[in-house]
Amino acid sequence: MRPRTGSRLMGQARGAYHWLCQNVDLFMLIALAMIAITGWLVAELADEVLEGTTQHYDEWILCRLRTPGDTTDPIGPEWFEDVWRDITALGSITVLALVTMACAGYLLMRRRYRMLGLLGAATVGGLLASLLLKNLFARPRPEFASAATHVVTSSFPSGHSMLSAVVYLTLGALLARTSTRLRYKLYFVTVALLITILVGLSRIYLGVHYPTDVLAGWSFGLIWALLCWLVARFLQRRGAIEQPSENV
Repeated sequence: MRPRTGSRLMGQARGAYHWLCQNVDLFMLIALAMIAITGWLVAELADEVLEGTTQHYDEWILCRLRTPGDTTDPIGPEWFEDVWRDITALGSITVLALVTMACAGYLLMRRRYRMLGLLGAATVGGLLASLLLKNLFARPRPEFASAATHVVTSSFPSGHSMLSAVVYLTLGALLARTSTRLRYKLYFVTVALLITILVGLSRIYLGVHYPTDVLAGWSFGLIWALLCWLVARFLQRRGAIEQPSENV
């Protein structure tokens, strides 16, 4: 009975996978719906931040993550704080540029020149969007960061969180489009999501951003990544960029 059950489950899994492959248009509609819903939520969040109604909750969360009596010292031992400093560096311009160049090298080796062009446009465009939004909202930084933390831009949205989502999620979505194998697609997207979430949490823990800054950064980045995925899918269907390969 067990071999038959295993074979039946494998058959059902293959059937589900083929159904997913044959209904990509449905997922494109779902992506559009996610963009619309996330965009509406971000607009509501931005409005609340501008009115100052989230300030109390933002500061309450940051206070819970600080050592009693010293609002600039995160809770936990020094090594734990160092871990989060290392994680937050994954969202820095330097590291994101290195990651983007590494992925660009992969696309060059695969001779996917048009996909490479789309990657460049997506990452540079995301950076410009992040800077524009920061200048637009100009929210002051929280007064919870230690003196060792260097910040130069405004607080809303979190640049590290948004750029991590823009770069890592866009890279994950675009790299997932280079293969037809489900396990590779899931790997690219899962790693991108994990890094994006950790970078955002590190900004809250270190006290350089309010939680709403990080939430907005994630949301803007998600919207950008979904748009890039939709563009990549549309261009591949029209033959404007390279199709996924069966052997990768």
